[in-house]
Amino acid sequence: MKLWQGRFEEEGDPVFEKMNRSLGIDAVLLEVDIRASRAHARSLVGCGVLTQQEWTVIDQGLEQILSEYSPEQVKASPYEDIHTFVEATLASKIGPVAGKLHTGRSRNDQVATDFRLFVRKAIGLVLADLEALQLALIESGARYSDVIIPAYTHLRRAQPVRWSHYCLAYVEMFRRDAERFEQSLSRVDILPLGSGAVAGSNFPVDREAVAKELGFSKISTNSLDATCDRDFVLEFLSNAAILLAHASRLAEDWIIYSTEEFGFLELSEKVTTGSSLMPQKKNPDGFELIRAKAAMTTGLLTGFLGVMKGLPTGYNKDLQEDKEALLKAFENVRLSLSVLRLSVRTVTIRTDRTEEAASDSFMGATDLADFLVMKGVPFRSAHEIVARAVREALQQNKQLDEIDLTTFSPFFSELPADYLAPENIVNRKSQSPALR
Repeated sequence: MKLWQGRFEEEGDPVFEKMNRSLGIDAVLLEVDIRASRAHARSLVGCGVLTQQEWTVIDQGLEQILSEYSPEQVKASPYEDIHTFVEATLASKIGPVAGKLHTGRSRNDQVATDFRLFVRKAIGLVLADLEALQLALIESGARYSDVIIPAYTHLRRAQPVRWSHYCLAYVEMFRRDAERFEQSLSRVDILPLGSGAVAGSNFPVDREAVAKELGFSKISTNSLDATCDRDFVLEFLSNAAILLAHASRLAEDWIIYSTEEFGFLELSEKVTTGSSLMPQKKNPDGFELIRAKAAMTTGLLTGFLGVMKGLPTGYNKDLQEDKEALLKAFENVRLSLSVLRLSVRTVTIRTDRTEEAASDSFMGATDLADFLVMKGVPFRSAHEIVARAVREALQQNKQLDEIDLTTFSPFFSELPADYLAPENIVNRKSQSPALR
Protein backbone atom coordinates (compact mmCIF):
# COMPACT_ATOMS: atom_id res chain seq x y z
CA MET A 1 0.00 0.00 0.00
CA LYS A 2 1.17 3.51 -0.87
CA LEU A 3 -0.78 6.57 0.17
CA TRP A 4 -0.11 8.19 -3.21
CA GLN A 5 -0.48 5.20 -5.56
CA GLY A 6 -3.78 6.23 -7.21
CA ARG A 7 -2.18 8.45 -9.85
CA PHE A 8 0.32 5.75 -10.88
CA GLU A 9 -0.16 2.71 -13.10
CA GLU A 10 3.27 1.10 -12.63
CA GLU A 11 5.09 -0.08 -9.53
CA GLY A 12 8.35 1.63 -8.66
CA ASP A 13 11.61 -0.11 -9.46
CA PRO A 14 13.01 -2.05 -6.48
CA VAL A 15 16.18 0.07 -6.51
CA PHE A 16 14.13 3.24 -6.21
CA GLU A 17 11.86 1.64 -3.62
CA LYS A 18 14.89 0.90 -1.47
CA MET A 19 15.99 4.53 -1.64
CA ASN A 20 12.53 5.96 -1.08
CA ARG A 21 11.57 3.72 1.85
CA SER A 22 12.22 5.29 5.25
CA LEU A 23 10.47 2.86 7.62
CA GLY A 24 13.78 1.46 8.82
CA ILE A 25 14.56 4.92 10.23
CA ASP A 26 11.21 6.50 11.09
CA ALA A 27 9.70 3.43 12.81
CA VAL A 28 11.00 5.04 15.99
CA LEU A 29 8.23 7.64 15.52
CA LEU A 30 5.48 5.04 16.08
CA GLU A 31 4.39 6.35 19.46
CA VAL A 32 4.37 10.04 18.48
CA ASP A 33 2.61 9.31 15.17
CA ILE A 34 -0.14 7.50 17.07
CA ARG A 35 -0.43 10.38 19.54
CA ALA A 36 -0.65 12.98 16.80
CA SER A 37 -3.15 10.88 14.82
CA ARG A 38 -5.40 10.48 17.85
CA ALA A 39 -5.39 14.24 18.42
CA HIS A 40 -6.09 14.89 14.74
CA ALA A 41 -8.97 12.40 14.75
CA ARG A 42 -10.54 14.19 17.72
CA SER A 43 -10.32 17.48 15.81
CA LEU A 44 -12.11 15.93 12.83
CA VAL A 45 -15.14 15.36 15.07
CA GLY A 46 -15.25 19.06 15.79
CA CYS A 47 -15.38 20.01 12.13
CA GLY A 48 -17.97 17.39 11.19
CA VAL A 49 -15.77 14.93 9.29
CA LEU A 50 -16.11 12.15 11.86
CA THR A 51 -19.06 11.16 14.02
CA GLN A 52 -18.47 10.51 17.68
CA GLN A 53 -18.85 6.78 17.03
CA GLU A 54 -16.34 6.85 14.15
CA TRP A 55 -13.87 8.73 16.30
CA THR A 56 -14.22 6.16 19.07
CA VAL A 57 -13.53 3.30 16.64
CA ILE A 58 -10.49 5.10 15.16
CA ASP A 59 -9.13 6.09 18.57
CA GLN A 60 -9.42 2.57 19.95
CA GLY A 61 -7.84 1.14 16.81
CA LEU A 62 -4.85 3.50 17.11
CA GLU A 63 -4.46 2.63 20.78
CA GLN A 64 -4.52 -1.06 19.86
CA ILE A 65 -1.73 -0.60 17.30
CA LEU A 66 0.43 1.07 19.92
CA SER A 67 -0.13 -1.74 22.38
CA GLU A 68 0.58 -4.49 19.83
CA TYR A 69 3.63 -3.20 17.97
CA SER A 70 7.11 -2.03 18.86
CA PRO A 71 9.31 0.04 16.53
CA GLU A 72 11.46 -3.04 15.90
CA GLN A 73 8.42 -5.03 14.80
CA VAL A 74 7.30 -2.16 12.57
CA LYS A 75 10.65 -2.12 10.76
CA ALA A 76 10.02 -5.65 9.49
CA SER A 77 6.79 -4.67 7.74
CA PRO A 78 6.77 -3.90 3.98
CA TYR A 79 5.41 -0.35 4.13
CA GLU A 80 7.04 2.83 2.84
CA ASP A 81 7.11 4.80 6.09
CA ILE A 82 5.63 4.93 9.58
CA HIS A 83 2.57 6.89 8.41
CA THR A 84 1.70 4.31 5.78
CA PHE A 85 2.17 1.52 8.33
CA VAL A 86 -0.17 3.14 10.83
CA GLU A 87 -2.89 3.91 8.27
CA ALA A 88 -2.74 0.47 6.62
CA THR A 89 -2.68 -1.37 9.94
CA LEU A 90 -5.58 0.72 11.21
CA ALA A 91 -7.59 -0.12 8.08
CA SER A 92 -6.94 -3.83 8.62
CA LYS A 93 -8.33 -3.54 12.14
CA ILE A 94 -11.34 -1.24 11.77
CA GLY A 95 -12.18 -1.23 8.06
CA PRO A 96 -12.96 1.64 5.65
CA VAL A 97 -13.56 4.26 8.32
CA ALA A 98 -9.77 4.37 8.77
CA GLY A 99 -9.64 6.13 5.38
CA LYS A 100 -11.18 9.23 6.97
CA LEU A 101 -8.27 9.77 9.35
CA HIS A 102 -6.06 11.52 6.83
CA THR A 103 -8.68 14.15 6.03
CA GLY A 104 -7.31 17.68 6.32
CA ARG A 105 -3.68 16.73 6.71
CA SER A 106 -0.70 15.80 4.57
CA ARG A 107 2.26 13.63 5.34
CA ASN A 108 4.18 16.91 5.19
CA ASP A 109 2.57 18.48 8.26
CA GLN A 110 2.10 15.04 9.84
CA VAL A 111 5.80 14.16 9.83
CA ALA A 112 6.78 17.65 10.93
CA THR A 113 4.46 17.25 13.92
CA ASP A 114 5.69 13.77 14.74
CA PHE A 115 9.32 14.79 14.60
CA ARG A 116 8.82 17.85 16.78
CA LEU A 117 7.14 15.64 19.38
CA PHE A 118 10.10 13.26 19.22
CA VAL A 119 12.75 15.99 19.40
CA ARG A 120 11.02 17.60 22.36
CA LYS A 121 11.26 14.30 24.24
CA ALA A 122 14.85 13.77 23.09
CA ILE A 123 15.89 17.14 24.48
CA GLY A 124 14.40 16.22 27.84
CA LEU A 125 16.48 13.03 27.94
CA VAL A 126 19.67 14.88 26.98
CA LEU A 127 19.05 17.46 29.70
CA ALA A 128 18.66 14.68 32.28
CA ASP A 129 21.92 13.06 31.08
CA LEU A 130 23.74 16.39 31.31
CA GLU A 131 22.49 16.97 34.84
CA ALA A 132 23.68 13.50 35.90
CA LEU A 133 27.13 14.11 34.41
CA GLN A 134 27.43 17.50 36.10
CA LEU A 135 26.51 15.89 39.42
CA ALA A 136 29.19 13.21 38.90
CA LEU A 137 31.80 15.92 38.24
CA ILE A 138 30.76 17.84 41.34
CA GLU A 139 30.97 14.67 43.42
CA SER A 140 34.45 13.89 42.06
CA GLY A 141 35.59 17.41 42.89
CA ALA A 142 34.28 17.02 46.44
CA ARG A 143 35.80 13.55 46.84
CA TYR A 144 39.26 14.85 45.94
CA SER A 145 38.84 18.39 47.26
CA ASP A 146 42.41 18.57 48.61
CA VAL A 147 44.07 17.39 45.40
CA ILE A 148 46.00 19.99 43.43
CA ILE A 149 47.01 19.51 39.79
CA PRO A 150 48.78 21.70 37.26
CA ALA A 151 46.52 23.70 34.97
CA TYR A 152 47.89 23.85 31.45
CA THR A 153 48.14 26.36 28.66
CA HIS A 154 49.60 25.15 25.37
CA LEU A 155 49.77 21.78 27.19
CA ARG A 156 52.57 23.20 29.33
CA ARG A 157 52.33 23.60 33.11
CA ALA A 158 50.87 27.02 33.85
CA GLN A 159 49.54 27.41 37.41
CA PRO A 160 48.30 24.98 40.06
CA VAL A 161 44.56 24.52 40.62
CA ARG A 162 42.44 22.25 42.74
CA TRP A 163 40.94 19.14 41.16
CA SER A 164 37.53 20.53 42.10
CA HIS A 165 38.29 23.70 40.11
CA TYR A 166 39.13 21.57 37.08
CA CYS A 167 35.92 19.52 37.45
CA LEU A 168 33.82 22.65 37.80
CA ALA A 169 35.26 23.99 34.54
CA TYR A 170 33.47 21.14 32.77
CA VAL A 171 30.36 21.65 34.87
CA GLU A 172 30.27 25.15 33.38
CA MET A 173 30.71 23.88 29.82
CA PHE A 174 27.94 21.33 30.23
CA ARG A 175 25.74 23.98 31.90
CA ARG A 176 25.99 26.07 28.74
CA ASP A 177 25.13 22.99 26.68
CA ALA A 178 22.03 22.47 28.80
CA GLU A 179 21.06 26.12 28.36
CA ARG A 180 21.32 25.82 24.59
CA PHE A 181 19.06 22.78 24.52
CA GLU A 182 16.58 24.40 26.91
CA GLN A 183 16.45 27.57 24.83
CA SER A 184 15.86 25.57 21.67
CA LEU A 185 12.74 24.00 23.18
CA SER A 186 10.71 27.14 22.50
CA ARG A 187 11.48 26.76 18.79
CA VAL A 188 10.66 23.04 18.80
CA ASP A 189 7.44 23.51 20.74
CA ILE A 190 5.36 24.67 17.76
CA LEU A 191 2.51 22.67 16.20
CA PRO A 192 2.63 22.49 12.38
CA LEU A 193 -0.37 20.14 12.03
CA GLY A 194 -3.13 21.84 10.08
CA SER A 195 -0.71 23.30 7.54
CA GLY A 196 -1.54 20.60 5.00
CA ALA A 197 0.95 19.93 2.23
CA VAL A 198 1.94 23.54 1.80
CA ALA A 199 -1.10 25.86 1.71
CA GLY A 200 -3.15 24.95 4.78
CA SER A 201 -6.31 22.86 5.18
CA ASN A 202 -9.80 23.17 3.72
CA PHE A 203 -11.28 21.91 6.99
CA PRO A 204 -11.81 24.11 10.07
CA VAL A 205 -9.62 22.03 12.36
CA ASP A 206 -9.26 23.53 15.84
CA ARG A 207 -5.47 23.76 15.84
CA GLU A 208 -5.34 25.35 19.29
CA ALA A 209 -7.19 22.35 20.73
CA VAL A 210 -4.82 19.94 18.96
CA ALA A 211 -1.83 21.90 20.25
CA LYS A 212 -3.18 21.74 23.80
CA GLU A 213 -3.79 17.99 23.58
CA LEU A 214 -0.25 17.35 22.28
CA GLY A 215 1.35 19.75 24.74
CA PHE A 216 2.54 22.34 22.22
CA SER A 217 2.70 25.90 23.51
CA LYS A 218 2.22 27.53 20.10
CA ILE A 219 0.89 26.82 16.62
CA SER A 220 2.73 27.65 13.40
CA THR A 221 1.62 30.84 11.68
CA ASN A 222 2.61 30.14 8.06
CA SER A 223 1.79 26.85 6.39
CA LEU A 224 4.47 27.22 3.71
CA ASP A 225 7.18 27.62 6.30
CA ALA A 226 5.75 25.07 8.74
CA THR A 227 5.97 22.09 6.41
CA CYS A 228 9.56 22.69 5.27
CA ASP A 229 11.05 24.16 8.46
CA ARG A 230 13.84 22.00 9.84
CA ASP A 231 15.63 24.70 11.79
CA PHE A 232 14.85 22.74 14.93
CA VAL A 233 16.76 19.77 13.52
CA LEU A 234 19.75 21.93 12.61
CA GLU A 235 19.66 23.48 16.07
CA PHE A 236 19.59 20.07 17.75
CA LEU A 237 22.53 18.93 15.60
CA SER A 238 24.44 22.12 16.36
CA ASN A 239 23.82 21.82 20.10
CA ALA A 240 24.81 18.15 19.97
CA ALA A 241 28.03 18.95 18.11
CA ILE A 242 29.01 21.65 20.64
CA LEU A 243 28.16 19.37 23.56
CA LEU A 244 30.25 16.54 22.13
CA ALA A 245 33.11 18.95 21.46
CA HIS A 246 33.16 19.55 25.21
CA ALA A 247 32.89 15.83 25.88
CA SER A 248 35.76 15.20 23.47
CA ARG A 249 37.96 17.76 25.26
CA LEU A 250 37.31 16.04 28.58
CA ALA A 251 38.04 12.67 26.96
CA GLU A 252 41.30 13.98 25.52
CA ASP A 253 42.35 15.36 28.91
CA TRP A 254 41.76 12.05 30.60
CA ILE A 255 43.48 10.07 27.88
CA ILE A 256 46.56 12.23 28.52
CA TYR A 257 46.23 12.32 32.30
CA SER A 258 45.96 8.53 32.48
CA THR A 259 49.14 7.86 30.47
CA GLU A 260 52.17 6.47 32.24
CA GLU A 261 53.95 9.77 31.50
CA PHE A 262 51.37 11.81 33.45
CA GLY A 263 49.86 9.16 35.69
CA PHE A 264 47.36 11.51 37.34
CA LEU A 265 44.38 9.18 36.81
CA GLU A 266 43.70 5.48 37.03
CA LEU A 267 40.76 4.68 34.81
CA SER A 268 38.34 1.97 35.86
CA GLU A 269 38.40 -1.36 34.08
CA LYS A 270 34.69 -0.76 33.48
CA VAL A 271 35.55 1.80 30.78
CA THR A 272 38.84 0.48 29.37
CA THR A 273 39.97 -2.46 27.26
CA GLY A 274 43.06 -4.60 26.86
CA SER A 275 45.22 -5.54 23.92
CA SER A 276 44.92 -8.76 21.96
CA LEU A 277 48.72 -8.85 21.70
CA MET A 278 50.23 -6.88 24.59
CA PRO A 279 49.13 -8.22 27.99
CA GLN A 280 50.16 -5.08 29.90
CA LYS A 281 47.86 -2.67 28.04
CA LYS A 282 44.91 -0.81 29.49
CA ASN A 283 43.44 1.25 26.71
CA PRO A 284 41.04 4.23 27.05
CA ASP A 285 38.80 3.05 24.23
CA GLY A 286 35.70 4.73 25.66
CA PHE A 287 37.31 8.14 25.52
CA GLU A 288 38.73 7.51 22.07
CA LEU A 289 35.26 6.59 20.79
CA ILE A 290 33.84 9.77 22.33
CA ARG A 291 36.40 11.78 20.36
CA ALA A 292 35.33 9.97 17.20
CA LYS A 293 31.61 10.41 17.88
CA ALA A 294 32.18 14.13 18.41
CA ALA A 295 33.78 14.34 14.97
CA MET A 296 31.05 12.27 13.32
CA THR A 297 28.33 14.41 14.89
CA THR A 298 29.96 17.53 13.50
CA GLY A 299 29.76 15.78 10.14
CA LEU A 300 26.04 15.15 10.62
CA LEU A 301 25.51 18.85 11.27
CA THR A 302 27.46 20.02 8.25
CA GLY A 303 25.87 17.33 6.09
CA PHE A 304 22.29 18.26 6.89
CA LEU A 305 23.08 21.98 6.73
CA GLY A 306 24.31 21.25 3.22
CA VAL A 307 20.98 19.55 2.46
CA MET A 308 18.98 22.54 3.71
CA LYS A 309 20.91 25.35 2.09
CA GLY A 310 19.96 24.42 -1.47
CA LEU A 311 16.26 23.56 -1.13
CA PRO A 312 13.57 25.56 -2.91
CA THR A 313 10.70 26.75 -0.72
CA GLY A 314 8.16 24.08 0.17
CA TYR A 315 8.50 20.43 1.11
CA ASN A 316 11.15 18.39 -0.73
CA LYS A 317 11.97 14.71 -0.21
CA ASP A 318 15.53 15.72 0.76
CA LEU A 319 14.05 16.48 4.18
CA GLN A 320 13.57 12.76 4.76
CA GLU A 321 17.26 12.66 5.66
CA ASP A 322 16.62 14.76 8.77
CA LYS A 323 15.65 11.81 10.92
CA GLU A 324 18.70 9.67 10.25
CA ALA A 325 21.01 12.59 11.03
CA LEU A 326 19.24 13.60 14.23
CA LEU A 327 18.69 10.08 15.52
CA LYS A 328 22.38 9.25 15.09
CA ALA A 329 23.44 12.46 16.79
CA PHE A 330 20.99 11.75 19.63
CA GLU A 331 22.45 8.27 20.04
CA ASN A 332 26.01 9.63 20.02
CA VAL A 333 25.17 12.20 22.68
CA ARG A 334 23.40 9.84 25.06
CA LEU A 335 26.02 7.11 24.77
CA SER A 336 28.91 9.53 25.20
CA LEU A 337 27.37 11.19 28.25
CA SER A 338 26.68 7.81 29.83
CA VAL A 339 30.27 6.63 29.35
CA LEU A 340 31.63 9.94 30.66
CA ARG A 341 29.41 9.76 33.73
CA LEU A 342 30.55 6.21 34.48
CA SER A 343 34.19 7.18 33.93
CA VAL A 344 33.96 10.16 36.29
CA ARG A 345 32.29 8.12 39.00
CA THR A 346 34.83 5.29 38.86
CA VAL A 347 38.12 7.16 38.32
CA THR A 348 40.88 7.09 40.93
CA ILE A 349 43.17 10.10 41.36
CA ARG A 350 46.79 9.07 41.89
CA THR A 351 47.58 11.68 44.51
CA ASP A 352 51.29 10.84 44.64
CA ARG A 353 51.64 11.83 40.98
CA THR A 354 49.44 14.90 41.20
CA GLU A 355 51.33 16.11 44.30
CA GLU A 356 54.65 15.67 42.54
CA ALA A 357 53.44 17.58 39.48
CA ALA A 358 51.83 20.34 41.53
CA SER A 359 55.04 20.94 43.49
CA ASP A 360 56.71 22.41 40.40
CA SER A 361 57.54 25.85 41.80
CA PHE A 362 57.94 27.38 38.35
CA MET A 363 54.13 27.51 38.32
CA GLY A 364 54.45 30.21 41.00
CA ALA A 365 56.35 32.58 38.72
CA THR A 366 53.30 34.81 38.22
CA ASP A 367 52.81 34.95 41.98
CA LEU A 368 56.39 36.20 42.35
CA ALA A 369 55.76 38.93 39.80
CA ASP A 370 52.53 39.90 41.56
CA PHE A 371 54.42 39.99 44.87
CA LEU A 372 56.76 42.60 43.39
CA VAL A 373 53.78 44.53 42.02
CA MET A 374 52.37 44.74 45.54
CA LYS A 375 55.72 46.26 46.55
CA GLY A 376 55.27 48.98 43.94
CA VAL A 377 57.17 47.49 41.01
CA PRO A 378 55.42 47.96 37.62
CA PHE A 379 54.15 44.61 36.37
CA ARG A 380 56.17 44.65 33.15
CA SER A 381 59.38 45.23 35.16
CA ALA A 382 58.34 42.56 37.66
CA HIS A 383 57.73 40.13 34.82
CA GLU A 384 61.25 40.74 33.50
CA ILE A 385 62.82 40.29 36.94
CA VAL A 386 61.08 36.94 37.51
CA ALA A 387 61.87 35.81 33.97
CA ARG A 388 65.58 36.29 34.71
CA ALA A 389 65.18 34.28 37.91
CA VAL A 390 63.47 31.49 35.93
CA ARG A 391 66.28 31.46 33.42
CA GLU A 392 68.88 31.23 36.18
CA ALA A 393 67.05 28.37 37.91
CA LEU A 394 66.83 26.44 34.66
CA GLN A 395 70.53 26.96 34.01
CA GLN A 396 71.33 25.59 37.48
CA ASN A 397 68.88 22.71 36.99
CA LYS A 398 67.02 23.78 40.12
CA GLN A 399 63.47 24.64 41.05
CA LEU A 400 62.52 28.30 41.32
CA ASP A 401 62.18 28.02 45.09
CA GLU A 402 65.71 26.55 45.36
CA ILE A 403 67.66 29.61 44.21
CA ASP A 404 68.41 32.89 45.98
CA LEU A 405 65.70 35.20 44.66
CA THR A 406 67.07 38.22 46.52
CA THR A 407 69.84 38.50 43.90
CA PHE A 408 67.13 39.57 41.46
CA SER A 409 65.19 41.94 43.74
CA PRO A 410 65.77 43.00 47.34
CA PHE A 411 62.00 42.86 47.87
CA PHE A 412 62.24 39.08 47.80
CA SER A 413 63.90 39.20 51.22
CA GLU A 414 60.37 39.78 52.56
CA LEU A 415 59.00 36.71 50.75
CA PRO A 416 57.48 34.09 53.13
CA ALA A 417 59.33 30.79 53.05
CA ASP A 418 56.26 28.86 51.86
CA TYR A 419 55.12 31.46 49.36
CA LEU A 420 55.52 29.06 46.41
CA ALA A 421 53.86 26.08 48.09
CA PRO A 422 51.12 24.92 45.68
CA GLU A 423 48.33 25.13 48.27
CA ASN A 424 49.31 28.73 49.03
CA ILE A 425 49.37 29.65 45.37
CA VAL A 426 45.90 28.16 44.98
CA ASN A 427 44.53 29.76 48.13
CA ARG A 428 45.63 33.21 47.02
CA LYS A 429 43.56 32.76 43.85
CA SER A 430 40.46 31.41 45.56
CA GLN A 431 39.73 34.48 47.68
CA SER A 432 37.53 36.04 45.00
CA PRO A 433 33.88 35.13 45.69
CA ALA A 434 33.14 35.30 41.94
CA LEU A 435 35.49 32.45 41.21
CA ARG A 436 35.16 28.79 42.06
